[in-house]
Amino acid sequence: MHILLVASAFNSLTQRVHAELRDRGHTVAVELALPERPLAEAVRRHAPDLVLAPMLKTAIPHEVWAAYPCFIVHPGPFGDRGPSSLDWAIQRGADRWGVTVLQAVEDMDAGDVWASVDCVVPPVGKSDLYRGEIADAALTAVLLAVERFAGGTHTPRPQGPAHAEYSPVRIRPYLDQSVRRIDWDADSTATVLRKLRAADSQPGVLDVLCGAEWYLHGGHCEGGLDGAPGELLATRAGAICRATTDGAVWIPELRRRRAPGQPPTYKLPAAQALGDRLPSLPELAAPDCADPCRNTWTDIGYREEGSVGVLSFSFPGGAMSTTQCRRLLDAYRQACARPTSVLVLGGQRDFFSNGIHLNVIEAAEDPAAESWANINAIDDLVEAVLTTTDRLVVAAVAGNAAAGGMMLALAADEVWCRAGAVLNPHYRLMGLYGSEYWTYTLPRRVGAATADRLLGEALPMSAASARDLGLVDRVVDCGPGDFAAEVGRLAARLAALPGSPSRIAAKKAELERQECGEPLAAFRERELSRMRRTFDDPDASYHALRRAFVHKRRPESTPPHLGLAVTTATRTAAGADRSTRARVTGTALDDLSRRPEGWYQES
Repeated sequence: MHILLVASAFNSLTQRVHAELRDRGHTVAVELALPERPLAEAVRRHAPDLVLAPMLKTAIPHEVWAAYPCFIVHPGPFGDRGPSSLDWAIQRGADRWGVTVLQAVEDMDAGDVWASVDCVVPPVGKSDLYRGEIADAALTAVLLAVERFAGGTHTPRPQGPAHAEYSPVRIRPYLDQSVRRIDWDADSTATVLRKLRAADSQPGVLDVLCGAEWYLHGGHCEGGLDGAPGELLATRAGAICRATTDGAVWIPELRRRRAPGQPPTYKLPAAQALGDRLPSLPELAAPDCADPCRNTWTDIGYREEGSVGVLSFSFPGGAMSTTQCRRLLDAYRQACARPTSVLVLGGQRDFFSNGIHLNVIEAAEDPAAESWANINAIDDLVEAVLTTTDRLVVAAVAGNAAAGGMMLALAADEVWCRAGAVLNPHYRLMGLYGSEYWTYTLPRRVGAATADRLLGEALPMSAASARDLGLVDRVVDCGPGDFAAEVGRLAARLAALPGSPSRIAAKKAELERQECGEPLAAFRERELSRMRRTFDDPDASYHALRRAFVHKRRPESTPPHLGLAVTTATRTAAGADRSTRARVTGTALDDLSRRPEGWYQES
C-alpha cells in the first residue's frame, strides 16, 4: 500500500513507523500538519491508500477523513481519550497502559478501533516510556491495523456511549500546571517523582527555584541524602539534588520560564541553567557500583561480571556535551584498565547517543568555539574506542542513535541493537559534514556507495534494516527493560567463545596495518577541517538549523526528503535516475541534496 504519515513533527514514533512500514514493502511518505499549509490539499497530492497519524496534536479535517481512511495512534488503552493520556497514566501511578489505533471521525479519539495493544509502565520518565514500551505497543498496533485494513474483511470495534457494552469511555482533560505543581512541604519522594516523570520531556513542572521560575525536567530518586523539604542539597554531573519530605530527588535539567516577548527557552543541565544563582553546594561523586544498597542516580556507571565489563551511560535526550564526552572518556579509560576481555559500551534503556549537545552549544558565549570543543571531545572518545586492542568492545544500542552517536557505536568491534531502536546515520539535516571518524567506520561496514546513499537520503532506519546492511551485527528482540540483562548474557557468551582470544590478538595487528596505510588521524583531520569551516562561517546553514532545532521552531513546510514515497526495497544508490525510485508526489520532486531550512527533529 501507499501510506501517508501525517504528523505534527517527525518525532521518534513517526520515524519508527516510517522505517518499519518501509521494511514491510509499503511505500511511505510524510506530510507535516503545519499552520497555513492546507492538509487536505497535501493529502490529495499524495493520493494515499491510507492516512496514518502516529503523533498528531491537531484534528484531521473533515474533508480529509471523509475522503480517505485515516488512522490515529492514541497513546492510551481502549476507551481512553484526551490530549494528556500518557501524562495522567504516569502521574497517577498506572502499572499498565496501552496504545489504540482508531479511525478519525468528527470527535477526537472517538472513532472505531482497529487495534489496541497493552503494555507495562515501568518507573521511568515519559519520554523514555514513549520511546520504549509505548513505541513497541504502538508499532504492534499499527502493523495489526494496517494488516486488517489491507485484508478488507475486518470490522473495527466501535466505542462510545452507544456501545457501552464494549468498554467504558474516559475522557481525560489536559494536564495543566495546577495539577503538576509540586508541594515540596507535603509531597513524598514517590509523588514528586511521578510528577517529574510525567512531564520530563514536555512541558516540565513549573516551579520557583533560586528566586526565578523554572520548568523542572526529569527526576531520579536519591536514597542517601535528606534535608528541609525543597532545599538544594548537592550537585552531580550537572544535575541538582533537592530534598523532599522523606528523601530527595535528582533533577538533571531546567528550562527558564519564557518571558513575555522573548524567544522560547530550552533545556540545559540544571547547574548550568542556574549559573550564578546556584548556591555553594557539594559536588558528589557517583557512588561505588559495588554498593547495591545505595539508591541513587548517576549518568555514567560501571559494573563487572567475570570477564565482562559494562560501561553504561544515559544522558538526557541522548545529547553529549563537551564535559559529558570528557567524563565518559575518563570512565572508558578506567574501564580499559580492568582485567576484562569484553567491554560493553551502553546497554541500558532509551537513547544510546545523538552526538554533540546542541542546546549547550547554543547557550555558549561563543557557539562556534563550543561546537569545535564538543566535536573534538567526542572524537577523542571515538578514537579511544577505535584504538582499543586488548579486548573486544561491544556497542549495546538500547534505544535510538543518530549522527555522531551512531558513529560512536560503529567504532566498536560489534554493534548490538534492540529491535525497537531507530537509527539515523547521517548529519545532513543539521548542515554538517560530520566527524567521529565516520569516513573510516561507515564505508568499512557498508561500502562507499551505501554510505553515500544513507548520508544523502537522511532517513531513519530500523534495527533490522541496519543489520541487513551490515551496520548492525546483532538485533536483540526484547523489551526495553530486558535489554541490559540480555546483553550481559550475550557478552558473557562472547567472552567464553574459543575464538574470542584470537580476535583480540588480531586487533593490534589490524590497527598497525591501518596506521601504515592511511592513519586514523588522517580521517579525523579531513573531517575536522570541513567541520571547522562550517563552525567558523556565521552564514553556514548549521547555525540557523541549530537555532531552529534548539528553539523548536516549526518548519515552514514539510522537508522535501520526507515527501518521497519510498520503501526499503526500492531505495537506490544516491544519484540514480528518478525513474527508478518509488513513485513520488508533491514536494518529493525537490532534490535530495537541498537542506530543509527550519527542519527539526522532536523526540
